[in-house]
Amino acid sequence: MDAELDALARRTGHWLLERGWRLATAESCTGGWIAETVTAIAGSSDWFDSGWVTYSNAAKMRQLDVPAALLDTVGAVSEPVVAAMVQGALAHSAAQVAIAVSGVAGPGGGSPDKPVGTVCIAWAWPDESVRTFRFQFTGDREQVRRQAVIHALEGLLLADTPANSVP
Repeated sequence: MDAELDALARRTGHWLLERGWRLATAESCTGGWIAETVTAIAGSSDWFDSGWVTYSNAAKMRQLDVPAALLDTVGAVSEPVVAAMVQGALAHSAAQVAIAVSGVAGPGGGSPDKPVGTVCIAWAWPDESVRTFRFQFTGDREQVRRQAVIHALEGLLLADTPANSVP
């Protein structure tokens, strides 16, 4: 893991430990990269609970209780779906905070309304409503996925900021 991701994962772990919270992740386009980044840190079992890689819509429905009607209506790459994913991660874990990500990493799969680089991220914290944001990243598949990992973890650390703040 590179130095930037390592430092961000360590900062995330310290932040979670300070609050006595555990993290869960629900990932699609990042393929478990967020979970891999945080579990690369020794001692992360003290603050990381669990993670799901729900790449298919069927997995999102089966493992995270994302409603089929929601997927049919707005598609997997949408703020409502990542909101449902993050709530499902909390419901199926012992975590107090969660991150969910779904996107179009490319090089194919984009559409006019969801071009390659479109990534939706949701965050949930104790006693707060879920926050979501739609990003438009640039670069190749690896670069889009890496930006999603960074923004997902940085966004988690914004729990104490106004709801309109995004990384």
